[in-house]
Amino acid sequence: MAVKPLFIFLFCGNKKHISFFILFRIYNTVCLFRINTRTRQMKLLSFIRPDGSKSYGLFQGDGVIDLGLRLSFKFRNIKELLKAEALTLAEKFIGEPVDYQVDEIKFLPVVETPNKILCVGMNYQAKRQEFDEHNDAPTLFVRFPDSQTGHDCYLLKPDISNEFDYEGELAVIIGKAGKHITRENALDYIAGYSCYMDGSVRDWQHSWFTAGKNWPETGAFGPWLVTCDEIANPNELDIRTYLNAQLVQDDNTGNMVRSVVELIEYISTFAILSPGDVIITGSPGGVGKKRTPPLFLKEGDIVEVEIEKIGRLRNQIISESKLL
Repeated sequence: MAVKPLFIFLFCGNKKHISFFILFRIYNTVCLFRINTRTRQMKLLSFIRPDGSKSYGLFQGDGVIDLGLRLSFKFRNIKELLKAEALTLAEKFIGEPVDYQVDEIKFLPVVETPNKILCVGMNYQAKRQEFDEHNDAPTLFVRFPDSQTGHDCYLLKPDISNEFDYEGELAVIIGKAGKHITRENALDYIAGYSCYMDGSVRDWQHSWFTAGKNWPETGAFGPWLVTCDEIANPNELDIRTYLNAQLVQDDNTGNMVRSVVELIEYISTFAILSPGDVIITGSPGGVGKKRTPPLFLKEGDIVEVEIEKIGRLRNQIISESKLL
């Protein structure tokens, strides 16, 4: 960002040039402070190195800058980086040569072990209409960390189920701890955003969602965390889900019944939000269960979740017994 001088002349005798010089220096100091303290947008990811060890880094071009090599003596993973509010430290490595090409690593869930994964149901009007939902209270349930997998990894279809369904969602990653957060201040607590494929085992969602949402590796989280700098409003992003390259969900996060800041305000009323916590904000309409005939995931299917300004999460379906 170029710094432009402030051309103000104070015609006060022989002090004109001194006044101009002082104003110029003050202006440049303020501008440089703003430049140096602004966090540039980053794409942070967790991954497995070619040698099998885990790390985290910056996605740049078609490769990865390994922050674990540079910062693991301070922060072992993204959650610790967020807890220390050290994103500006990670930013200093933008532009360095990449350590690995993307095809040399295996993606992990963006935050591998969040303290909390809080999921929001029935948060788009089209989805509420599909399920004939009339309860105005927010619908919340939880996921367990081991129910997640990363970008370009297999999603495991439970052998016992014939109703494994897709749900593309916006994930919000918390950047600092807070309780009783107001909606006016909620954005200050967000580290960034990601895509989420909140796979649902429909025939195990009996009286509530928990049993249908926590089978191993049925939810995909990634590819990366995009920091907030170029997403001023998370409720104006196009969100789409594709099944075998066919568009099956198409909406905008502006159509959430409860916005991101409203959800943070509500959740932080009863729970302390911690760095690395994840809020999965709900799925648009178009899910497989409510189609005629129903459209459920089967082995070999490719499901993708694409969100404007964030990226595209891709996963292939495989039967549980093939890997476990």
